[in-house]
Amino acid sequence: MQGYLVTFYTQQNRTHDGVPLARWIIGQAKQLGVGGATLFSGREGFGHDGRFHSENYFDLEDPPLQVAMALSAEECQTLMDRLRTSGVRVFYTKSPIDFGFTTER
Repeated sequence: MQGYLVTFYTQQNRTHDGVPLARWIIGQAKQLGVGGATLFSGREGFGHDGRFHSENYFDLEDPPLQVAMALSAEECQTLMDRLRTSGVRVFYTKSPIDFGFTTER
């Protein structure tokens, strides 16, 4: 299949509707029928604001997070529309990919 690898970048302390933003994005993808998503927790990084985020004793509540998923073009458009209409502002990357399974079931 052809589609996109979409990765959203956020921090653990960001929320939307009282739910951690990364978990909210995964929930929306699941509701839309996306086949899977992966949440990655980063050890450290910095955002567009230049603020340093890390997973250490002094900054435990704000480590960087990534949500990645392989999407068809239609799934990608539907998810992006859902995020926009929900008022979610989150940085993302979108790269064209080929994806599928190595064998049939």
